[in-house]
Amino acid sequence: MFRKFSKQESVSSFAQVKTSVQRGIRAKIVEQYPMLEEGGTIDVLIPKKENVVIAKCEGKVEIVCVNNVPLFYKTRDTPYFPTLRLLHQYPQMMPKLRVDTGAIKFVLSGANIMCPGLTSPGATIHDEVDKETPVAIYAENKECALAIGFTTMSTEEIRTVNQGVGVENIHCLNDGLWKNNVLD
Repeated sequence: MFRKFSKQESVSSFAQVKTSVQRGIRAKIVEQYPMLEEGGTIDVLIPKKENVVIAKCEGKVEIVCVNNVPLFYKTRDTPYFPTLRLLHQYPQMMPKLRVDTGAIKFVLSGANIMCPGLTSPGATIHDEVDKETPVAIYAENKECALAIGFTTMSTEEIRTVNQGVGVENIHCLNDGLWKNNVLD
């Protein structure tokens, strides 16, 4: 999604949101990621008195920014996804899947994650998830997430079918969103 993203070409407009819309965004994010409500993390990420700006991009992508820093993004039909920088700060907020070392270079180039890359030796399905769930993709022997994806089948189906695309790669290290850590 963000492979060729650049703030000059991809962002068509910025719109400051009303407080009522901001409350709605916060509520949806907390509903998706309940861990953010614990300890008031959501109040640190999106303070109630802070201006929230939505960057509208090509492909119906909306990026939620606070102080020009992108925190979450979504398309019209998907839930909110955190950016990788935010996920690195709060790694427990999403379910985790781990790919084997053979899949790392493909994931970093933006390829979708195939089922054998999640079921082979070295790969781990840490959390059981349903179809169409946002997940963090980790690499074998690495601490930080290398991508954020959207499951195309449940983890149970990934294990049993073991072929085809298991996770659609949405955002990975060194893509356009990673390189543009400030949108202004």
